[in-house]
Amino acid sequence: MSRIWSMMDVGKRSMMNSQTSLQTTAHNIANKNTEGFSRQRVETKTNVPVGKGKLRIGMGARPGEVTRVNNPYIEKQIETEGNKLGHMEGRASMLGRVEQVYNEQVNKGLNQFMSEFFNSVRELANNPESLATRTMVKESAYYLAKDFQRMDRQLNEIQEDADFRIAATVEEINQITREIANLNEKVQAVELQGVTANDERDRRDLLVKKLSKMINIRYGESDEGQLSITAGNSAVLVSGFSSRDLFTSSTQEKGGKPEGGFDVFYKATKEGTPIKITEQIKSGEVGGLLQVRDVVVAGLRENIDILAYTLSREVNNAHAQGFDRYNRQGVAFFNPLGKVKGAAENLMVNKTIMDDVGRIVAGGQPNSPGDNRIANVISSIQYKKVLSENSFTVDDFYNSMVGQIGIETQRANSALETQVDTVKQLENIRESVSGVSLDEEATKMIEFQKAFDASARLITTADEMMDTVLNLKRL
Repeated sequence: MSRIWSMMDVGKRSMMNSQTSLQTTAHNIANKNTEGFSRQRVETKTNVPVGKGKLRIGMGARPGEVTRVNNPYIEKQIETEGNKLGHMEGRASMLGRVEQVYNEQVNKGLNQFMSEFFNSVRELANNPESLATRTMVKESAYYLAKDFQRMDRQLNEIQEDADFRIAATVEEINQITREIANLNEKVQAVELQGVTANDERDRRDLLVKKLSKMINIRYGESDEGQLSITAGNSAVLVSGFSSRDLFTSSTQEKGGKPEGGFDVFYKATKEGTPIKITEQIKSGEVGGLLQVRDVVVAGLRENIDILAYTLSREVNNAHAQGFDRYNRQGVAFFNPLGKVKGAAENLMVNKTIMDDVGRIVAGGQPNSPGDNRIANVISSIQYKKVLSENSFTVDDFYNSMVGQIGIETQRANSALETQVDTVKQLENIRESVSGVSLDEEATKMIEFQKAFDASARLITTADEMMDTVLNLKRL
C-alpha cells in the first residue's frame, strides 16, 4: 500500500515538474523580443530515495531552481565594446555636422568668398578709377566678413548642441542609475529566499550596458548581489540601494571649452560640494561629445579666428599705405581687431568704406590717376605666406582645415562602421547562447506536455492498483 502511495506521490511531483517547465517555456516565448532577456530553464534534481531493506527505491524528481542561460564573459565584452561604440557614435554624429559647415560642394563657402574678394581687387587694379569696381570690392568684402561670421556662428551652435545632448544624456544616466539601485534591492529581496532573481538580473545587466554606452564606468558585485557603479575615477553613481545623480552646469571658459559651456558635476552627498568630473569622462557618448566640442570644434574656431585676424591685418596694413580716390591717406579697410580670439565673429568692413567706396585705396601716392600699386599689393596677399610662421597662404591654411575635417570625419565614420559590426557580432553570439529560439521552445513544450501526460497516466495506474488491492480485501 505504501509503495502505491509513493507511486502516486512520484506521479504528482512529476506533473508539477512538467507544469513548472511548461510555465517557464511560456515565459521564454512571451519574452522572445524582450531586449536583454536570457532564456530560462528548470533544473530538476533527483529526489531523495528511500531504503527498503537492501533496496533503495527512487522517489522521482523535484525542481532544483530556475536558471538563466547566460555567459557573463560575453556580457562583459558587449558592455566594453558598447562603450567604444557610444564614443564613436557621439563623435561621428557631431563631426558630420562640422563637415557641413565646410561643405562647399552644396553651398557657397568661405574659399569662394575669399577668391571673389581678391579677384575684385584685381579688377580694381585693372580699373583704378572705376567706382563700379570699387563697389564690387566693397560688396565682396562685406560678404566675406559675413561668411566668417556665419562659420563662427555655426561652429558655436554645434558646441551648444553638444551641450544640450550632454545634458540630456546625463539625465538618462540618472534615470538608469536610480533603476539599477532599485533593482539591487529587488535582487537581494528575491535571493534572500534562496532563489535566483533571473528577470531582475537580466534587466540590470541590460541597464549596465546602456549606461556604459553613455559614459565610462567601473562596476563590481558584492556577495549579496549588490552592484556598485563608479563613473570616471571617483563618481560613485550606485552603491547598494542608493544612487547619486550627475548634473550639468554652465561654467567659465577653460581650455577648449567655450564660455557658458556645460561641465559635468557630481555630489558625494546631497549637501556636499559639487565635484567636476568632466576631465574624467574619456569615452562613451558623453566622452565623444566632449572631445568634439572641446578639441575639434574649439580648434577649428581658433583657426578661423587666426585666418580672419591675419587676413584683416594684412589687408589693413596694405590699404593704410596708399591713397584713395580723393587723394587722402587710406583708412583701415576692415575694422581693426584687437586680438585673435573672436576675430571671425567681429570681422566687419570699415563703416567709412561702406558709406563711401571712394575711400577704397588703389594707388600708392596722391594725384596719380591710374596708379594701382596698392591694389596689386592687396591682391597678392592671397598668395603670400602669412600664416603658421609664414608657412601657409590664406588659401592653403583654409584648405588644410577643410582637408583635416574631411579626413577626421571619414575616419570616424569608418571606425563607427567597424565598431557597429563588432557589437552586432557579439550580440549575435549572445543571442545564440541566451536568446530564445521558438523552434527549440516548441520542441520543449511538446516534450513537457508528453511528460505531463505520462505522469498523469502513472497516477491513473497507481489508482487502479489501489482499487485492486481494496477489492482483494473485500473478497
